Amino acid sequence: MALESTVNGAAPQRPGGGVLARLRQGVALLAESGCAMVGLGIIVFWCLVAIFAPLLTSYSPTAIDPAALGKPWPSAAHWLGTDHLGRDIWARLAYGARTVLTVAPIAVAGAVFGGILLGMAAGYFRGWIDVVITRLCDIVLSFPVLMLYMIILATLGSSAFNIIMVVTIVKAPYIARIVRGSALEIREREYIAAARMRGEHPLYVMLVEMLPNARGPLIVETCLRLGYTIITIGALGFLGIGLPPPTPDWGGMVKDTYGMMVVWPHMSLIPCAAVSSLVIGFNLLAVGLREIGLRD
Repeated sequence: MALESTVNGAAPQRPGGGVLARLRQGVALLAESGCAMVGLGIIVFWCLVAIFAPLLTSYSPTAIDPAALGKPWPSAAHWLGTDHLGRDIWARLAYGARTVLTVAPIAVAGAVFGGILLGMAAGYFRGWIDVVITRLCDIVLSFPVLMLYMIILATLGSSAFNIIMVVTIVKAPYIARIVRGSALEIREREYIAAARMRGEHPLYVMLVEMLPNARGPLIVETCLRLGYTIITIGALGFLGIGLPPPTPDWGGMVKDTYGMMVVWPHMSLIPCAAVSSLVIGFNLLAVGLREIGLRD
């Protein structure tokens, strides 16, 4: 199964073949789960929109169309309509997809990297190192998440770098707890004892021998964290402490127009639907991966 496990304590066999062969194996495995394929399809759709945004719209996300002022409903010129400033909603969605699909993965990648280092160290060394790391994680997790975001961003200012930094700090303890739990179980297996007897460096044992066998839950958790981070970016934009204008931001689109929902509901509902669809895509992918793991 893709989420490698061991039998009777024996070291797992690492799959061979090239990158394309592994990619085909991964797609074939995902095809066993309908949820995973639907989720992957949604994610791929938004990725393609982000990549080909200049080809999919003839408008700049910040350009104002004077002819659309006061007439924001969908039309032949603006097939999703315009916002209250006459900016094309589809253009802002397409370029906003670039923003969210850049900031969220980088932030989650930082959290995963930090969580792996902390969780592996805690689970492998145990003792006082485990106690210190666990307590530090508990301290971060004890704060209301949204309040922590607001305090840090209000102090440091809103920027893509600051959002990535604060998401990394807040999300890393969640990843660390998942990795620590797997590491505590894996470190007792025979092939780990054999690696230690060979005199392998602890970093080698943790990252080469242990981490590949903890990647199943880690991949699922990463998909979930991507969804949560997209919600976070949208919420921060809605609160006015997200990405600064004129950066296209789905949460900012809702913030700018939610007061006009009674008159022009599409201005807010369309970016809300975009956020929801992408979050659902990552959640479905995570559910599908978990189904595959449970079945295999």
